[in-house]
Amino acid sequence: MTSSRVQTTITKLEDLPEELSSWIVKFIHFIRVERQLSEHTCRNYQRQILSALAHLNLTSWQQLSADHIKMMLMQCSRAKLSTRTINLRLTVLRNFCEYMVSQSYLPNNPVASIQSLKQSKPLPKQLNVDEMGSLLNFDSNSFLGIRDKAMFELLYGCGIRLSELTGLRLSDILASNEIRVIGKGNKERRLPLGKKANKALQDWLVERDKLRASDDESALFLSNRKTRISNRQVQTRLDHWAKQQTLYQQISPHTLRHSFATHVLESSNDLRGVQELLGHANLSTTQVYTHLNFQHLSQTYDQAHPRAKKK
Repeated sequence: MTSSRVQTTITKLEDLPEELSSWIVKFIHFIRVERQLSEHTCRNYQRQILSALAHLNLTSWQQLSADHIKMMLMQCSRAKLSTRTINLRLTVLRNFCEYMVSQSYLPNNPVASIQSLKQSKPLPKQLNVDEMGSLLNFDSNSFLGIRDKAMFELLYGCGIRLSELTGLRLSDILASNEIRVIGKGNKERRLPLGKKANKALQDWLVERDKLRASDDESALFLSNRKTRISNRQVQTRLDHWAKQQTLYQQISPHTLRHSFATHVLESSNDLRGVQELLGHANLSTTQVYTHLNFQHLSQTYDQAHPRAKKK
């Protein structure tokens, strides 16, 4: 197969010369078995490598150079691929080449010297106060409704991460209306429970007792099977209630965390306080919410100031 043939038919591994395809197969096996990446990620990595090959014009990975990568970047830009997609492709190629270096096939990583493209960080999506009120205002008389309301009230009322929510134990409910959360890096923080979050949580504890879960099941939130609820199950239940409450937009558990941060910052202007509540190690991570707060102030100005009002 000639190099031009490779460039026009990069769709399957079978279309490639053995010298190219064999290393892709080895790498995908490595990230699947050794790094234990998901099947979805493995398929995405393979797709990115094949897509990159359409621009690289190679018959052997040993031909790959930094100039090839720069040419690929130019062609991707001309094809109007997003910065996010281009950077993902670069990351996959960088990891792939690093693997071939570790296997002594390549003397060095030709992608190591190529900088990722700068991209503006998208502002986190959040709901306004009325939308949050609509989402949480659902009938909670059933087992699922009581549990779901408690989970969502904690996500919004405390601003915790999804993994922190599903990782909560019964022993994490503390005196003085506080909960203990284990965040990233196994760091512990204590958060106050608001009135509504505390009420929803107490209602759930009554319902949880009726489940008669085994004594060794310490999880705070349980599924119908009396086992710890999973991240996916929380997302599924949130999707269900968003549709029930006629909120026709994509809402994730992280949306509730972003909404918490935005609403607290709008009311308090205490960036350090929000940082501590969210469990951010660096203040720069929290500062993204100042942009949201500025958007809020801009909208208020546009609506209220005489010089800003449109005739």
